[in-house]
Amino acid sequence: MRKARISRRDFIRTAGLGTAAAALDCSSFGRLRILGVNDRIRVGIVGFSDRARSSLIPAFLNLAPGMNFEVAALSDIWRQRRDEAVAFLEEKTGLRIPAYRNNEEMYESAQLDAVIISTADFQHALHTVEAVKAGCDVYVEKPFANTMEDAREALQAVNQASRVVQIGTQRRSGKNYILANEFIRSGRFGEIVAVEMTWNVNQPGRWRRPKLVETVREEDVDWKRYLLNRPFEPWDARKFIEFRLFWPYSSGIPCQWMVHQIDTVHWFTGLPRPRSVAVNGGVYMWKDGRKNFDTLTAVFDYGPLTDTAKGFEVVYSSRMTNSAGGTKEVYFSNGGALNLETNRVTPDGGLTREEAEVMGMAEYRLPEISLAEAGGAVTAADTGVDDGTLAHMRDWMECIRSRNMPRAPIRAGYDHSVALGMTIAAMHTGKRVTFDDARQEVIAG
Repeated sequence: MRKARISRRDFIRTAGLGTAAAALDCSSFGRLRILGVNDRIRVGIVGFSDRARSSLIPAFLNLAPGMNFEVAALSDIWRQRRDEAVAFLEEKTGLRIPAYRNNEEMYESAQLDAVIISTADFQHALHTVEAVKAGCDVYVEKPFANTMEDAREALQAVNQASRVVQIGTQRRSGKNYILANEFIRSGRFGEIVAVEMTWNVNQPGRWRRPKLVETVREEDVDWKRYLLNRPFEPWDARKFIEFRLFWPYSSGIPCQWMVHQIDTVHWFTGLPRPRSVAVNGGVYMWKDGRKNFDTLTAVFDYGPLTDTAKGFEVVYSSRMTNSAGGTKEVYFSNGGALNLETNRVTPDGGLTREEAEVMGMAEYRLPEISLAEAGGAVTAADTGVDDGTLAHMRDWMECIRSRNMPRAPIRAGYDHSVALGMTIAAMHTGKRVTFDDARQEVIAG
């Protein structure tokens, strides 16, 4: 059964060209297609990004034949990327996949059941709204949203549409993270007392694409569609290609890296958000016109929202100036540590007998336990895709058939967007930031 088409008026409102996505009525699509076990699932690609090219599409194509899925269409607002995508998919599949100039054309012309969204950071939530309004299930890259306005509207639209939405926080499909979650939730780890996270790189060119900036032409890009509901400004090739360096298109480090790691805190603990966030940082080295920090430290206070006597701190630090320390996530209890780099639980730092006697307590030292080798449940040769992404994609595809909840559902994306919004506010104001649950809004100061 063909899904109802989106009128141009509805689509432009959805895309938010100068407006928010608040006016959506997801009930306007009528009855959605019911997929049988033998039906082929037709999937569209929204945005032929580097992430789509290197990981998402290869993971999907590796799984598609055995699960009766296919790439049926793609859209990109940049002519060069459309041409590259057609050539890439023809090489991988032997088929000439229809390419559309924008999502409106694709949803009107292609008969799609689902889409994979890999566009600029600030576009993910609004593109998700478009997709569910078109009756599609969605795999959408992180961050889900970097403003609360976009996050609230997308959450409402997805819930009203009852579509399967998988957020691209693929740690939730990594075998070591699944085992860590089970271990912590079992109670064997004890109460979390602290979490330390780092994401350090030494890449002067990270997110810089000077050659591409020089060659991209305004006439080949639909700049107004790119901006969506962000304030209009004249064409800027750097803000189109190097968007991660500039707010309000991205916050840089928090949008790209922090949300992956802070999402594990929500997952392991069941806590929906931090109680407060404070941030220090700046552009300390790469004075290249960027506005987003090259160095950042954020301190999160987590715990029961109604009991401030209990809780723990998460210290997150990231720098793009020196890679020492790499990417790490270490959870601490009073009995030891759970290290997601080594994938081991150890008694390191746990309460010794001598220390315990001073406090009139019993010795508390965790046993040394191996979690597992890093990776997901599915391994495939010659894809170049990490196992977590491959397993995450499989989970989404299976949930499209079963209509079960995926591992990173819409609420997980919304919750990491709350933590992200609090972090961005702390970056921009220098204040300790909290959250108003009644209004679902960030409070600075």
